[in-house]
Amino acid sequence: MEKDTGETRDEVIVTPEDMDKRIARFVEMVPYKDTMNAAHDIPPEAMQMMSSDKVFPVMCPEDWEGRSKSAAVKGAAGLTVTIAECPPGDSSGLHKHTNTVENFFCVEGTFEILWGANGEHAITLNPLDFISIPAGVYREFRNVGDVLGRLFVAIQSPPGEKCDTVIHAAATGDFIEKRWGPATREAMAGIGVKFGE
Repeated sequence: MEKDTGETRDEVIVTPEDMDKRIARFVEMVPYKDTMNAAHDIPPEAMQMMSSDKVFPVMCPEDWEGRSKSAAVKGAAGLTVTIAECPPGDSSGLHKHTNTVENFFCVEGTFEILWGANGEHAITLNPLDFISIPAGVYREFRNVGDVLGRLFVAIQSPPGEKCDTVIHAAATGDFIEKRWGPATREAMAGIGVKFGE
C-alpha cells in the first residue's frame, strides 16, 4: 500500500502551441544527408555510402550539435530518435558509434544487422523485432527484403554528450578517396565524417 504523503501534484498545462513543438510530421521531415550534400558540394554517391538512403531526424536533445540537430522535436538529454528508410539492397555501411548505444526497431521490411570488425556476424530483423548494439562495435544494417524498409532508431548517449561520434570503416574512406579524390574526403571530414585506421 502506497503511503499518503499529503503532497498533491499540480496539473501540467500544455497549450496547443506548446504541443505543436512536440510533434514531428513525417511529411515535413528532410533527410539530414540532403542538407549536408547541398551545403558542402559532396557527391551524393559518396554520402550514400555513409548511411542509409534517407535518415529522418525525429527528436534530439535541446542542445544537440550532431547530425540530427534539425529534428522537429527537442527532448531531454540522452536520447536521439531517427527513422532510417532503405529501399531494397540499401545499407548504412559499416560504422561504429564510439560513445552511444544504437537501438533498431524494425517498423517494416526485413533487415540484416551485421556486426564485428568486418561485419562477420549477422542476424535478421523482421517487423516488430528489436536489437540494441553497444557503443564501440562496428555494425551495418541492410534491407534484404524486396520492399521499402524502415527502422526506428533510438540512440542513447551518455550524460553530457552533445553529439554522436561515428567512425566509418577505413576501407570506405579509401574507396571514396580513390573514386572521387582527396578533396571529397576532405569535404566529408569538414562536416564530421570520420574513417577508422
